[in-house]
Formats: sequence, structure tokens, C-alpha cells
Amino acid sequence: MTQLIIPPRPALLDTPHQDMLIGGQRVPALSGQRFETRNPATGDLLATVAQGGAEDVDRAVKSARAAFEGPWRRMKPVERQRIMLRLADLVEQDFEELAMLDTLDLGAPYSRTIMGKTRAGALLRYYAGQATLIAGDTIDNSAMGDVLSHTLKEPIGVVAAINPWNGPIGMSVWKAGPVLATGCTLVMKPAEQTPLSALRFGELCLEAGVPDGVINIVTGLGDAGAALSSHPDVDKIAFTGSTGVGEKILHAAAGTMKRVTVELGGKSPNIVFADADLDKAVPAAAMAVFANAGQICSAGTRLFVQSTIHDEFMERLAAFTKTIKVGDPLDPTTQIGPVISLPQMDKILGFIASANTQGAHPLTGGNRMSGAGYDAGYFIEPTIFTHVADDMTIAREEIFGPVLSAFTFEHVEEVLTRANATEFGLGGGVWTRDLATAHRMARGIRAGSVWVNCYQMLDPAVPFGGYRMSGFGRESGAHHIEDYLETKAVWINLD
Repeated sequence: MTQLIIPPRPALLDTPHQDMLIGGQRVPALSGQRFETRNPATGDLLATVAQGGAEDVDRAVKSARAAFEGPWRRMKPVERQRIMLRLADLVEQDFEELAMLDTLDLGAPYSRTIMGKTRAGALLRYYAGQATLIAGDTIDNSAMGDVLSHTLKEPIGVVAAINPWNGPIGMSVWKAGPVLATGCTLVMKPAEQTPLSALRFGELCLEAGVPDGVINIVTGLGDAGAALSSHPDVDKIAFTGSTGVGEKILHAAAGTMKRVTVELGGKSPNIVFADADLDKAVPAAAMAVFANAGQICSAGTRLFVQSTIHDEFMERLAAFTKTIKVGDPLDPTTQIGPVISLPQMDKILGFIASANTQGAHPLTGGNRMSGAGYDAGYFIEPTIFTHVADDMTIAREEIFGPVLSAFTFEHVEEVLTRANATEFGLGGGVWTRDLATAHRMARGIRAGSVWVNCYQMLDPAVPFGGYRMSGFGRESGAHHIEDYLETKAVWINLD
């Protein structure tokens, strides 16, 4: 196995004050205000960042509109494709820096963030391929006379992307890909907790030949996102984040009838049948929720284990969980780092306290980690609760932390009913060797993705998104491109 080498401190951080990227230029906020971004593992200051507000959003949108109305939207698909392929090469070439920025900003282990290199390049190359596949239809209509009808596919216009903090560079690529492929332009607002890799990604876009103003990065707090959501010259919003914020964005966008796609929270079931391969299911069930310190919207936070194997499975799961190394994100052997912030840690610990109060049994974990290497950061032990009732708070609400609720079940009909007894519907897992059970569960689980004998797999060609309160719209795949296009009908009377 190749030894993981930790790269040096990113060159971006040699500049302690990070400005926004608007119209191809790094610019400070018009107000002059800045906010801090800190390493959640150590509390160290990484940079002060321009705190954009409504005026900055307005100039970024104007920049994106000017770029859209310029030659960009009329550029030949193959030219956009060439730019995107150059961007893919640059992102891969500089991914060690991008991954290190995310490790420092988010607290995710470098061993995890560097794994995004293959996916980032693959996403950009997939969307580059899609750029040359956009096409309308010729329709054989039933109108009187000799009338030709066909459709045109046109870029929707200025897109606002509002990103979460739990996967910064991956989200930047995921949001920018369909924008570049379709000839739209973008104003991206990264989360205030993790703004750094988005700014570096914006610089790489310029280096790849993306014209000035096509990609704009506005850093700021929640008010900047709100200004984007309600801005009258934004044509579409692509949001990933919490359900509560998603609801606010929908309300803000309603006044101007923006097209909106949202990927929101989850409370995903992970279901283990008695015939499952436990050697695979045990570690997968643990990492389905503990990866990224539980800060994944589709995490398998509700574990259902069939009664005949429940005790054995939970014993093995607890033993595996105790081997997970939590600690310094720059240690190549670390598997889980801190959670993102003090407020997030306090929120998670509050959920743990409520579980104890309501009668759930802590099988392992349940505490903030302390001692050398932990006191300065926001580290929480990977936590498993058993004896969880379906109506307990930890069984119903998204925790977004390393907390797993475990349940027992008897048969297929019962577990399907209970798995679907949630307002969310982002993902679900099934572990079984029986083909009929696998198909029945895949059809029965009401979620946008169902993983059978695996969990959390993603691919650029496969759509990802949610049902119900987990949102609407899909990212990845041909469906994703359609959300950035308008369909125009053209009628030509040939008589």
C-alpha cells in the first residue's frame, strides 16, 4: 500500500486576507467587513475572508449577467468542452492543495479529502461530455397545413449556487459542472465555515480559460445567501443544505418564479437482514454514519437489524466502532476528525443527552473527547444507541453528527413501514443475499437512492437527490443538465 504523504500548507493561505472573486478579479466586500475561518481541529485562524452582503451579491449577479449575454452562451459546445477538460486537468493537478484546504477548513481527515480527486475529475469530464449532447427534438405535429415544429434547448441564464460546508470542493465542482456545460453563468456562495477551496477553484476556472464573470464566488454569511435567493436577475437556484434553510430559499425565490432545485436533509434507513454478509455489513454500517464525523446528509443514521442476528451484529458493530481512529486530520491514519464548529458540537451533544433522557441505551461513545490533541477541537466519540423507540428525538430528527440509532425488526413488511416513517427520503441501504428481498426493498423504500450490499456510492452518470423533505431535483446524470436548460417550441408555417 502506498504511504499517504501529507502536502505542505496550501499557498493560498500565504495571503491572510481572502477576497471574493467577481468578474475575474479578487475584490474585497464593499462594506470592508471580514469574517474568520478557523481550523475546527485546533481552533487556529486560517484566514479572514471578505464578508459579502447584498451589494456584493448584486455586482456579482451583474457580472454573471454580462458574461451570459456576451459570447459565452453562444460559444460552440466543443469550445466549452475543451475549457472544461482543461479545468478537469487543473483540478486533478492541484487537488492536493484543494484537499488540504478542505482538511484545514472542515476538519475532515486528509486521508478522506484526497479521495475526492478521482470524483472531481470524473464529474468535470462527464459534464464536458454532456456539453456536446444538448439537443432539441423535431416533432411531427397534427396542426392544419404544412407546419414544421421543433424544440430548442437554451441555457436558463444566471444560476445561484448556495453550498453546504460538509464537502466543499466536491460541492463546488458538482454545482459548476452543469453550469459550464450548458452555457449558463454562476454566482456561487460557499458556506461561511468552509470558503477557501471554492475561492481556489474559482482561480482554476480562470486559469482553464473560463471567461471573466462566468464563475463568481461571493463569500459571506447567511444574509448573502438570502440576497441571492431573492435577487430578481437570478434565473435558477441550486441549493444543498438543511431542510430549514431550503424552505426559506423556496419562499425567497417564489416572488420572481425562479427555478429551484434543492438537496436537503435526511434520516436514512440502513437495513440488515439475517442472511447478509456480516463481514461486509458491519464495517459498512459503521462508516455509513461515522464517515465525515456523521456530517453527510444521506448518512445511514437509522440501523435496522433483523432480530435473529441483532445481538451478534451489535456486538461486532460496537467492537468495530471502538477501532475507528478519531483525531488529528493531518495524521494519515486518522479516520474521523472533528465536527465543524462549537455550535454544531453542542447541538450533537444535546441530541445525545435527549437520547439518554428518553431511555435509549448508549452501546458505545456518547461523549466529547478530551485530553491531549482533543481539547482545542470539536471531537465527539462515534456513538451508538440501542433500545431506541421510533418516536424518540434521535430516531426522527437529523443530527448531522457521529450518532447511530439501532433498531430490531422481524420481517420485510414491518421494516419497510418503519423505514418509510420519516419526513425525509434521501437514501437507504439494504443488506441481503436474497435477490427477491433486495428488489422488494429497493422498490419499497421511498428515497432517491437505495444501495444494496453497499452504501453511499456515487457516480457522475447516476442521478442523486431526494424525496419529500429531502428535496427535489437531481444532481449527476442527464437529468441534472435538464435543470439548467429552457425548452423553446418553434413553429414554422411552410405553406
